[in-house]
Amino acid sequence: MTARYCSLAQAPAPAFAPGLAAERLSALAGGRRRWVNGTVLHYWFFDGDTDASVIPVPGRGMTRRVSWAGAEEQREVVRSCFREWQDLGIGIAFAEVDDRSEAELRIGFQAGDGSWSTVGRDALLAGRQERTMNFGWDLTAPGERGTALHQIGHALGMLHEHQSPFAGIHWDDEAVHAELAGPPHHWSRERTHYNILRKLDPDEANGSFWDPQSIMEFPFAPGLILEPEQYRGGLNPPGTLSAADKESVLRWYPPAHPLGSPALVPFRSAPLGLGPGEQADFVIDPPETRTYTLGAFGDCDAVVVLFEERDGRPRYLAGRDDGGTERNATIGGARLVKGRRYVVRVRLYSAWGSGEAAVMCW
Repeated sequence: MTARYCSLAQAPAPAFAPGLAAERLSALAGGRRRWVNGTVLHYWFFDGDTDASVIPVPGRGMTRRVSWAGAEEQREVVRSCFREWQDLGIGIAFAEVDDRSEAELRIGFQAGDGSWSTVGRDALLAGRQERTMNFGWDLTAPGERGTALHQIGHALGMLHEHQSPFAGIHWDDEAVHAELAGPPHHWSRERTHYNILRKLDPDEANGSFWDPQSIMEFPFAPGLILEPEQYRGGLNPPGTLSAADKESVLRWYPPAHPLGSPALVPFRSAPLGLGPGEQADFVIDPPETRTYTLGAFGDCDAVVVLFEERDGRPRYLAGRDDGGTERNATIGGARLVKGRRYVVRVRLYSAWGSGEAAVMCW
């Protein structure tokens, strides 16, 4: 049977401000869809007949209404997959909520619409009445639990592994187009190119090497891959989280207490909520005395200055904002003392994409 693939919505290339250093561009491109570490992602299941799609009935000239609600056994598969990702110890938590207005992730089960998800923080661009994830086939069927793990990987910011520029895959392009043009996909050449043949930018890839065992890898039938030679007879990932999947997501979202140390976890994370040219102060009360890194992160270009509060007055410690063009969004090596109060002053110069950005200290 032909494998069933998920199809990501085609997104325009991000536009960044001119004149940024290569390192800054790389960081923005690689992290623009990732959540701020320490985020709690809330998810909600469509549960009634009021939310549905009206779709055409092939060959009948009629339409029918298909609900987005899913059976409890389908929901439980998704819940267990959220738990499996979270049990890796990542710095992202998942919580089910009863109100869609509280959910960043809104999950439907429309049959016939395929299985798909928005990628990372792209979920914030969807309207409250819209799905950010859909499961279009039975997740309780043998081998289909991996579909839920795969879509949650997308929700965390991961992309398709076979599109990694490090894979070195040489496709039989026309065979791939022919395979995907038929049932059950009926994809256009454009959709097949976007989801299969297109190579990602290195900064977008899940890791620095290709992992054919990844949960984000598709299975492929014989005759589609020409090189590497060992996959000419087909590629069949196990449909489980691989060691490299765990490594990637832990690198993006460090755990709360790696090896007993909280050194990699932000103890202060707050949305900037600033427009270009605006400035705000954020208070930090360090939980222990040690060296920290702090700064502004997300779709922004900003400067950060650190002060220590003494006798109700700020005393400059680090960072710069002298009106010049150098814009350092991160301060490393700041030694903060438990029991003292510090102020992080952030001035936002420009923002891109959704404009989502936060001040963090870890």
